[in-house]
Amino acid sequence: MSFLIRVIVNALALAAAVWIVPGLKIVATNEGLTSTVIAYLVVAAIFGLVNALVRPVVKLFSLPITCLTLGLFTIVINAVMLLLTSWLTTFTPFELIIEKFWWDAIAGTIIISIVSAVLGLFVKSGNE
Repeated sequence: MSFLIRVIVNALALAAAVWIVPGLKIVATNEGLTSTVIAYLVVAAIFGLVNALVRPVVKLFSLPITCLTLGLFTIVINAVMLLLTSWLTTFTPFELIIEKFWWDAIAGTIIISIVSAVLGLFVKSGNE
């Protein structure tokens, strides 16, 4: 999958999470449809970069606790990556706001994972 397609899939997954979880918000400085679409794409690109660069290192160091919890700690790792994305977006005109860690971030990552997996089934891979 190319980077642009991954960003679009992440943007749609983020949109679903923002729609379902009341404590997740993506705020743009300029209101309007174009600004909102760009906000979702920028936040999705940052989320994709965080998942590509930071997440493998965190998963490596947390491997023992992930094995002890039979993989359930991966949900916490994904929530922390979403929180890191939220912090990084404070430096852009578009901001991802997470109100509560335990409910909003974890519920948001579960929804993002499910929607990304389902959308990934419909997107043709570049390797085929």
